[in-house]
Amino acid sequence: MAELQFREALRDAMTEEMVRDENVFLMGEEVAEYDGAYKVSQGMLDQFGPKRVIDTPISENGFSGMGIGAAMMGLRPIVEFMTWNFTFVAFDQIISNAAKMRYMSGGQLKVPIVFRGGNGAAGQLAATHNNSTEAFYTNVPGLKVIAPSNPDDAKGLLKSAIRDDDPVLFMESEVMFGMKGEVSDEEDYLLPIGKARIAREGDDITLVAHSKSYWLAMEAAEELAKQGYEATVIDPRTLRPFDTEAVIDSVKQTNRLVIVDECSPYGGIASEVAFRIQSQCFDHLDAPIARVTAKDTPAPYAKNLIEAWMPTVDEVIDASKKALYVN
Repeated sequence: MAELQFREALRDAMTEEMVRDENVFLMGEEVAEYDGAYKVSQGMLDQFGPKRVIDTPISENGFSGMGIGAAMMGLRPIVEFMTWNFTFVAFDQIISNAAKMRYMSGGQLKVPIVFRGGNGAAGQLAATHNNSTEAFYTNVPGLKVIAPSNPDDAKGLLKSAIRDDDPVLFMESEVMFGMKGEVSDEEDYLLPIGKARIAREGDDITLVAHSKSYWLAMEAAEELAKQGYEATVIDPRTLRPFDTEAVIDSVKQTNRLVIVDECSPYGGIASEVAFRIQSQCFDHLDAPIARVTAKDTPAPYAKNLIEAWMPTVDEVIDASKKALYVN
């Protein structure tokens, strides 16, 4: 095991796959000469040259379409977005072309492409730059959506995503690029897409959370343990496909569920997970499923307001106590 920053784990994954397969290349705004907006691609231009690490114009619609075309012709592009907020101008390319081309061609065309970049709220960036976009994209058949919470998962899942024959949306939290964590030094480290990670086991309640919300759940679980309640914490890692069975298996043991999700509560990830569990595991529930999400408004700018807008550890603890019927 080696301790790496989140950005370093991503860089290692891309570098290893580009060395392994000459059809893999990286493109996006400032990924080459500037070493990436968040320095994820630092040094890759020197290693692979300008034909495989490509700076693009500021046109997400244009370079997304170019990447999709390249994938249809047999290459394996990695398309970096400076932030997933900017993908809204490429929505048609991702939704209408990348997601549906294999289906509409009757399987004749594959689109082995990875779209990746910073996702979710990142402080005082105002309403247009603080969107958690995963709920938008998990709504679309044909896309796989991954949201890792730590450097080890980031490396193993990104390598798997690059090798996948379907379009994969890889969503990294903007505020986690500097996070350090132990990363496997296995020679070819791959993690399966669609398999959750059981991060903590307890008998009293199940907490489900992805990306940086996972860390809220873990902190809440530690505080609950001090008060005598042991929580299982599940990091789904992949949001589509979602490992429903892992959550069901846990709820059958704990009989209670809280879902922590940075998306809007209306039609968010938490809503989908709650529906799946109540429809498939209703008889095992001893309390209503609870959600802890961002508030149902555009993101505010003021520091105190955005802190109130985001999910918090205290809200996770309060939701858990309600599910436990603890006053």
